[in-house]
Amino acid sequence: MPAELYISYSSAFLIGLLGSAHCLGMCGGISASLSMALPVGKGFRFRQSLMLLAFNLGRVGSYALIAAMIAILSTSMASQGRWAAMLLMTLAGVLLIFMGLSMGQWWQGIRVVEKLGAPVWRLLSPLTKRFIPVNSPGQALALGALWGWLPCGLVYSTLGWAALQPTVPAAALTMFFFGLGTLPSMLATGYAANWIRNLQGNRGFRKISGALLILFGLWTLPLQALIH
Repeated sequence: MPAELYISYSSAFLIGLLGSAHCLGMCGGISASLSMALPVGKGFRFRQSLMLLAFNLGRVGSYALIAAMIAILSTSMASQGRWAAMLLMTLAGVLLIFMGLSMGQWWQGIRVVEKLGAPVWRLLSPLTKRFIPVNSPGQALALGALWGWLPCGLVYSTLGWAALQPTVPAAALTMFFFGLGTLPSMLATGYAANWIRNLQGNRGFRKISGALLILFGLWTLPLQALIH
């Protein structure tokens, strides 16, 4: 595997890890509700883990699917020439910068980008009612797969990163690793919701995460190519 792909996958994982506070605001409530709906008793922890893992597996799977769909278009576009590839890099970098500004609570312009996915979510959101309340891992998996289409600036920002990958499988794997990066916080939400909410509201944590996402965005921008 080329070194560039290792960098992309590890970077996507780190973006997911840093952006977890945003994920909690979007998906944390439904993730925590999976645990609260279970009857406390023998085997509770096992059932809780199974539900959370199934939900998040469905969510991450949808991220990878969306990335593959976008990559089919982006790889075709990038093949048109150097300027097309630079345009994709610029878009990915700008989206990450927007997400970092939102995470640090400096500017919320990413919400405009999130509205782009609203029409798709209006079509899919009624389907989620079929799986609520969640009574089985299969229902949790299906609900997570639908929830992965929820309009989210962090997901869209990382999709811009995934669109830069040279192949469709590489783009899907990039979003898969991004999803893995969000897992620690999403799983912890089910186990320790109050502690995670406190972390989410910590201004210092949000500002550091936002600043790092901005640095990722600046690194993605094709500044050297533009200079030359």
